[in-house]
Amino acid sequence: MRAVVQRVLSASVEVEGRVVSAIGPGLLILVGVHEADTDSDADYICRKVLNMRLFPNEKTGKAWDQSVMQRSFEVLLVSQFTLYGILKGNKPDFHVAMPPAKAKPFYASLVEKFQRSYSADSVKDGIFGAMMKVRLNEKYVDFGFACHMFFSE
Repeated sequence: MRAVVQRVLSASVEVEGRVVSAIGPGLLILVGVHEADTDSDADYICRKVLNMRLFPNEKTGKAWDQSVMQRSFEVLLVSQFTLYGILKGNKPDFHVAMPPAKAKPFYASLVEKFQRSYSADSVKDGIFGAMMKVRLNEKYVDFGFACHMFFSE
């Protein structure tokens, strides 16, 4: 599993001209699911993302000190199979991404895992498989990482 984590002031997902999800300050997370991903990979991504200290502590002035949960900010998850794209010549190939029929319930369980681990009201997502327009305001931090399983393959 791969994730691109972006600290934002706000973000939204639009499908067919309609906003389907929106958050204020927090994290926009693009998630790519590998064909070999398991529940333990989802646990790892959830735990890492929710505990990443990407926000300043306003009381102490210390940078990189608090997580999205400590700040009571929001999370917007967006499925992004293209994170597993590779180039074959000049054409993208997504054969290592989990097939949609298997990825849809797996991604839904990841969203539920985030909601259970944090707050159902604070965790939102787009529409799996839809053509989504993702908008963000003031993206000022980006992190990309993958599960430990990816590195051992």
